[in-house]
Amino acid sequence: MEIATSFGTAADAYERARPGYPAAAIEWLLPRPGALVLDVGAGTGKLTAQLARAGHAVRAVDPDPTMLATLARRLPSVATSVGTAENLPVDDLSVDAVTFGQSWHWVDPTAASREAARVLRPGGRIGLFWNIRDETVPWVRELSGIMHSSAAERLLTEGMPEIGAPFRALAHATWEWTATLTIEGLMDLAASRSDVIAMHDDERERVLAEVGALGARVATADGDILMPYRTHAFRAMLA
Repeated sequence: MEIATSFGTAADAYERARPGYPAAAIEWLLPRPGALVLDVGAGTGKLTAQLARAGHAVRAVDPDPTMLATLARRLPSVATSVGTAENLPVDDLSVDAVTFGQSWHWVDPTAASREAARVLRPGGRIGLFWNIRDETVPWVRELSGIMHSSAAERLLTEGMPEIGAPFRALAHATWEWTATLTIEGLMDLAASRSDVIAMHDDERERVLAEVGALGARVATADGDILMPYRTHAFRAMLA
């Protein structure tokens, strides 16, 4: 199974458990409504939905038809296309922004940058977004030890993401916030991760059981689990 296109096997868990993004992060990339945005690696539409709510016209692209089918059920007014960052299914000079929510770490940055530049209009921009759990919190660090680090977490630990010509240096901003999950939601979060999806069934069941036990330990009396996140956003303008 190709890891980058494995998420469709856990599309429902992905949709239930993955968080959205702070509205301020969307505004930081696109301060005025009305942009035509290509959301690449859109998955089930977490970022797509927020871009649409912010007043932008959005087209969603993903290599996994199962993920796009989930997106289409949630967002029937959004056009969808199967495609990759390295081969975008749109014309030259046709969009104002190209976005990647939790997906740039799966792409070839040189080819994806060149392709984004092809489809952007003059003055267009590229935006990269990641939600990363705050592992300075002890139980969150314990959770990461059970699930293992993701490709995105490893990339951001090493520094700034790579971007190619013709884009210049990336601007970077972060937001800290908290999501509320249930124990089942925490298990869905684990089940939607590429490394867990790729496990053998018995190993996956063991990991999910450990995640559920941890969730039961840290949940409030009301059954809520407060997950601290740090959202990283990066942007670059087309010269």
